[in-house]
Amino acid sequence: MATTEPTTGHAPERTVLRGKPPFSVDDLLTFPDDGNRYELFDGSLLVSPSPTPMHQRALARLLRLLEDAAPPEFEPLPEANLGIGPRDFFIPDLVVVPTEAVEETELMFAPDDILLAVELVSPTTRKRDRHMKRSAYAAAGIPFYWRIELAEGPCLYVHELADDEYKPAVKHEAGETARLVAPFEVGFDPAVLLRPRG
Repeated sequence: MATTEPTTGHAPERTVLRGKPPFSVDDLLTFPDDGNRYELFDGSLLVSPSPTPMHQRALARLLRLLEDAAPPEFEPLPEANLGIGPRDFFIPDLVVVPTEAVEETELMFAPDDILLAVELVSPTTRKRDRHMKRSAYAAAGIPFYWRIELAEGPCLYVHELADDEYKPAVKHEAGETARLVAPFEVGFDPAVLLRPRG
């Protein structure tokens, strides 16, 4: 059995995970709800701690922006399950899916359901968000991938699929309005994602 020791301010606690590498999605679904986010990339386990308050703030702001801009046929959702294959399972920070897919999906979305996947980059997820997830989402055929670099102001990087890989990202810096047309029209300054309310 695999073990992991979540990082907390207290003494390490041992979490026992069922199964052994390479893990399957079926294995992952038996893991405990211990505050960690468990994902799979080709059977390798990716473990992320609970998000920081600033990460949560940015995610809440972005969700509100997309909710306000989305037409009725599209629905933005935070932290949705995405099953790509028997050994690939991700939880993007935010997705946009057809509204009808929300009503028809019980546990996890298929790649064909995802119009947009968004990851908010943190120090612990930097490499996987910039490279691994970008490659995995492109291979799965997800049309748009947004990467938000919180430490850069923040900055929004927009990736659009061309054939089986994403084009070079279009960068939108804090202080300028990103005017986007897909998967629907929305415009915002990335700086608003980290501003306090009021």
